[in-house]
Amino acid sequence: MSASIEVQYATLLTDVPTAACFDGWVRAIDTAVTVRGAMTIRLVDEFEGLELNRRFRGGEGATNVLSFPFEPMPGLPENQAVLGDLVICAPVVAREADEQGKSVRAHYAHMAIHGTLHLLGYDHLTEDDAVRMERIECEILEGLGFSNPYQLHTEPNGRATG
Repeated sequence: MSASIEVQYATLLTDVPTAACFDGWVRAIDTAVTVRGAMTIRLVDEFEGLELNRRFRGGEGATNVLSFPFEPMPGLPENQAVLGDLVICAPVVAREADEQGKSVRAHYAHMAIHGTLHLLGYDHLTEDDAVRMERIECEILEGLGFSNPYQLHTEPNGRATG
């Protein structure tokens, strides 16, 4: 794989993965899909996540991951050396991991892989596309030792695990 990954930390949370973790998770995608190009992963707090989601996606509130694929300026050739940017909202990821009964590390790995697949052109707008994207995500995550993020199990105490 010839990807270059820059990780920016713009969050006050301290329980966030290292740049080496993100690099490893994105590089693991190459087992299923070729990843080439530069990308930035920016970890943000809720306010920045909310503002970006509202401004660029028309969404309400912060979301776990936003993908911004590189788009060349009109009239310039496509630059295959740039994939784009991921914005991961640290407080949302931590909250979702707790609610879903999974480790924060596993959820960050999933968001990094999920978002990178979006940068590569994958989406989940149709049922077929969703099934295909989820299959790839699960295959990569399993190779990294993480469980299926879409399969939640309920413990006897009613807490969801996955």
